[in-house]
Amino acid sequence: MQAIANIFSKSDFRKICNRLAKKDKRLAGIIKEYGYPPFWSRPATFQSLILFILEQQVSLASAYAAFTKLKARMGHITPPKILVLADKDLRACYFSRQKIIYARELALAIKHKKINLKKHKVMSDEAIRDEMIKVKGIGHWTIDVYLMHCLQRSDLFPLGDIALVKSMKEIFGLKQDIEKQKISEIAETWRPYRTIASMILWHSYIKKRNIKIQE
Repeated sequence: MQAIANIFSKSDFRKICNRLAKKDKRLAGIIKEYGYPPFWSRPATFQSLILFILEQQVSLASAYAAFTKLKARMGHITPPKILVLADKDLRACYFSRQKIIYARELALAIKHKKINLKKHKVMSDEAIRDEMIKVKGIGHWTIDVYLMHCLQRSDLFPLGDIALVKSMKEIFGLKQDIEKQKISEIAETWRPYRTIASMILWHSYIKKRNIKIQE
């Protein structure tokens, strides 16, 4: 069986930030200017995964508007509740055609026990990825942020995240057309805490643009 990856917690989050700051002056500069990033965390639930699906390739504000509308309609979001809604009901909650499909596919995967969220706490990152990637609409970015924010796995670096890549380019003075492989190589120096380094970089991106985050 594959070993479970390192897990961080709220109690050691800032200590890890400090370790990264000692290692990398650019990360230290972000913390000096903006303070520590928040401990961004969500429960490891279907509801959180629906929010991640809504956040795919759209603004956080748009995603949260859809999520809020859906919660107002059904309360806590569960697979059975999603599966009984018609297309028009989900469209009324600002779901696109694709995201209606993705939400239902995830609900069906959980209903038919192809995914068992309760077991994820004791599964490796690789095993979780292998299980979830089979579901239509669940790509590597969604899996990465789920592992980072819901399971507190410490060593993820989601190259598919536009804000993270933009922040890297800003902080490191990288060319706009730099290959993602080169960005990944820089991030290698932050192992085994690439998740926390990502959060520091997101913090910079959010603060520079005065983006309001709602959870």
